[in-house]
Amino acid sequence: MRFEAAKIEGAIIPFPELEHIMKGIGMIRGGAWDYERVTYDFKFENRTDGSVYYFRIPGIAVEGEVESNNGKIKLLTPYVGRHYYPHGVEYNEHFPDSVVNKCKEKISQLSEALHQFQA
Repeated sequence: MRFEAAKIEGAIIPFPELEHIMKGIGMIRGGAWDYERVTYDFKFENRTDGSVYYFRIPGIAVEGEVESNNGKIKLLTPYVGRHYYPHGVEYNEHFPDSVVNKCKEKISQLSEALHQFQA
């Protein structure tokens, strides 16, 4: 599921500040980054049925490289997926309201942090 109306798409922020902001809202840089692309993840685990969801915010380097002090990252459309062992993550399905609401909360936190940074 993509969050098309997130209002963070296109925001450009220096990499060091983005790392700080993402850490502050509980997002971690996923292990599948390279020097041009990066994804920040938030993992949900439903302790009742064992389901696992990943909320992801991708970005691309528009100046410099990911992990460099002079890199600038452009944020892309956030999305959420459900993990199915051992097959991977599925993004096109119905998600529980609790998961969708938590994703929207993370988007709101990020949006507020970006506004504070840019002010």
